[in-house]
Amino acid sequence: MRDQLEALESKFLEVEAQLQDQAIVSDSKQLRELSKLRAELEPVVAAWRAQAILQKQLDEAEGILSDKSMDTEFRDMAAAEIPDLKAALESGEASLRKLLIPKDPKDDKNVILEVRAGTGGEEAALFAAEIFRMYVRFAERRGFKVTVMDENEADAGGLKEVIAEIQGAGAYSLFRFESGVHRVQRVPKTETQGRIHTSACTVAVMPEAEDVDIEIHQKDLRVDTFCSGGKGGQSVNTTYSAVRLTHLPTNTVVQCQDERSQIKNMAKAMTVLRSRLLQQAQDEADAVSSAMRKSQVGSGDRSEKIRTYNFPQGRVTDHRVGTTIHQLDAFMQGLIEPIIEPLRSAFEAERLQQLGI
Repeated sequence: MRDQLEALESKFLEVEAQLQDQAIVSDSKQLRELSKLRAELEPVVAAWRAQAILQKQLDEAEGILSDKSMDTEFRDMAAAEIPDLKAALESGEASLRKLLIPKDPKDDKNVILEVRAGTGGEEAALFAAEIFRMYVRFAERRGFKVTVMDENEADAGGLKEVIAEIQGAGAYSLFRFESGVHRVQRVPKTETQGRIHTSACTVAVMPEAEDVDIEIHQKDLRVDTFCSGGKGGQSVNTTYSAVRLTHLPTNTVVQCQDERSQIKNMAKAMTVLRSRLLQQAQDEADAVSSAMRKSQVGSGDRSEKIRTYNFPQGRVTDHRVGTTIHQLDAFMQGLIEPIIEPLRSAFEAERLQQLGI
């Protein structure tokens, strides 16, 4: 790791020197690229330099402690400092390891979130609606903007499915671990015997694709328009504003009917389609990745759960990291960080192991 850090520091110094070059300063594109690189390198170099200072202080303290000719008071002070310096070095090394993990370019992207009712009938649809509200509250707390792109309500008031866009810097980095089957255990409102039922919903999280990420040819698309259903008044239900897109090569179907305008619905449907196709391409390119949509979501069967919400006991358990919390009410209000943070830590540890850092 030392060689890697020294190379990064050397690169940082090189970039700083280049940024003083008037020819580069006058080239806006090159200036932007170098400034971005400097911003990425600076935290690592600063942490590395701080470690070097701590190591020097530790060496000096150990030297004083081992020097029998030194005054006893100085040696006692050095002995008292050594444990704190070692702890600071250990903590700093852990931070450095995390900083050395290459940043995933998808982390800063917006998110396409899909929630669908799975096993469990009406109770699954009600749970899907609650899970979606949980994510909306979490997103709003983080200052993200949530836009519903399509939804299909169930008869009992829940959601058969909902697709939404979540906009905000770092949205994908926070939502990326939510894909999979979410299982609920509770007594449904319609249960007269007081028995606990188990049902499930599926969640898919995809980084929003941009035009440059994936190209869609018009000849590969079939576009269908139809009247929107649900709320919205007479104009929604009598005009062909809803849009259904079918990507013929992959048979991927997307529809959007949230807007009154066909043009707006078309734009939203294209955003979802691009994101799905990008995710499919990533699935094919890296079958090992745990973030792949198909492997995460599965069929919606309860046995494929990644997380269990047990209402009678007031607990939430994430089965991937074995983390259980007993604040279910707060969790359903969007306070999901106690589960997200262990998942992120486990992900970072896995990346460190893969990179041999």
